[in-house]
Amino acid sequence: MSNTSDQGAQESIAQYLYDVESGDPHSELVDRSEVSADDISQIGTLMKALSRLRKTEQSLSEASEKYMKLNKQDMQALHYLIVAAHREEVVTPGMLASHLTISPASTTKLLNRLEKGGHVTRRVHPIDRRAFAIEVTANTRASAMQTVGRQQAKRFHAAARLTSQEREVVINFLEDMIQCISPDNVDWARAESSDH
Repeated sequence: MSNTSDQGAQESIAQYLYDVESGDPHSELVDRSEVSADDISQIGTLMKALSRLRKTEQSLSEASEKYMKLNKQDMQALHYLIVAAHREEVVTPGMLASHLTISPASTTKLLNRLEKGGHVTRRVHPIDRRAFAIEVTANTRASAMQTVGRQQAKRFHAAARLTSQEREVVINFLEDMIQCISPDNVDWARAESSDH
């Protein structure tokens, strides 16, 4: 009985997570004295949509990792290598380490794992004979492109259905939100990151 009532309460609370009236009933965080009730409701709907998008992207990432039998960092590395190959760019271990913000030792472990799994090859750099060039294998590229890549690419169609003006509004909104919530200039966030 308690499991059923707990689940009902959980669902009841969850539906109000992005409702500003429920999260900030006394306007401690958001002064909405000059915002209409309809606008507040629509903003809540927008926040719920953003949350669903994040959850869907997370779900797709997890499904992609499971399908490819790789972890998140491996998938990021393969994505980088696939784009580099399409642009006919040579990738070194140092470039990959910088992109993933990991150490040279961690990069070596990652490349060993990916090479053992048949996902990448290492060859002598075409210009600097002291360095290695990293390439994604044809099989991994094809597999990633036809499954994970094809699903991810569907976002393009959603953006293409908007007019140029609508896309500008969305771009400006997203850029503004990034600036608003970025932890870069927040004292408590900087203090936390410097503690680790």
